[in-house]
Amino acid sequence: MMLTPTHHFRDLERKPEYLQPEKCVPPPAPGPAGAMWFIRDGCGIICAIVTWFLVLYAEFVVLLVMLIPSRDYVYSVINGIVFNALAFLALASHCRAMLTDPVKEGSVCGGCSETALCTAGVALTLSSSSQGAVPKGNATKEFIESLQLKPGQVVYKCPKCCSIKPDRAHHCSVCKRCIRKMDHHCPWVNNCVGENNQKYFVLFTMYIALISLHALIMVGFHFLHCFEEDWAKCSSFSPPTTVILLILLCFEALLFLIFTSVMFGTQVHSICTDETGIEQLKKEERRWAKKTKWMNMKAVFGHPFSLGWASPFATPDHGKADPYQYVV
Repeated sequence: MMLTPTHHFRDLERKPEYLQPEKCVPPPAPGPAGAMWFIRDGCGIICAIVTWFLVLYAEFVVLLVMLIPSRDYVYSVINGIVFNALAFLALASHCRAMLTDPVKEGSVCGGCSETALCTAGVALTLSSSSQGAVPKGNATKEFIESLQLKPGQVVYKCPKCCSIKPDRAHHCSVCKRCIRKMDHHCPWVNNCVGENNQKYFVLFTMYIALISLHALIMVGFHFLHCFEEDWAKCSSFSPPTTVILLILLCFEALLFLIFTSVMFGTQVHSICTDETGIEQLKKEERRWAKKTKWMNMKAVFGHPFSLGWASPFATPDHGKADPYQYVV
């Protein structure tokens, strides 16, 4: 069988005995039901804390420097409600993106009997249970024997985490796991952006961009108000302190507006084209069926379209999505 460019990035094994299962330790026992998914990475934890700190700093400046001292109560109430609602949704989306287990509850990803193996180039269909993170060390002798491989069948093994993985799965050196449809590892959410938490990451970037834009607009209006009025009356803090706090917020908001807007646009484009960032970077050959942009959006945000798309508390219903078809 002629190897496609995709195979150059994989550990291709043609026969079961070449998988060397004796080098793989049995996968760890599954954690207790409802156990929280959390990546213990120092850099990611610090970045996540910094993210929360910056949002709370923006809350502090917006409320105590601009809105509460304002004499226009209608202006303060409306902008306070809008800003706090967007900040709450942004932090909620951040938590869901960071704490969402890439493995759906009840999924056995890679060990499921519904997962078909690619036989000499024929189409491979992955069931809906094959999503997210792949269990480490499942390339054991017992598991390989349970697959009942036939001569000529082909399976893929990750040499780093010793797992037999489905197509479109890539190894993350930080999570130390193979993640299906991995787009990238984001330190700001201390997690990989993959198939099961991409919705929450997109919402996080969207809401951060919105509160950044909102904060910039309010800072602009507040500067104009303070120039027209007495600086000592437009804030509860001294004029130098007020100016420093507003400048820092303006710099933070502008930086995050640009960064999150670019990330949001990149993620939406990736969803519409059904091609992850890693797949684009490696220029991997497309071996899965093309779908419409609308179907790709529903595959990530859930079926059918509803207000739940914008809610970090609504878990996407992936079960109604069409299975991914891999073709030669």
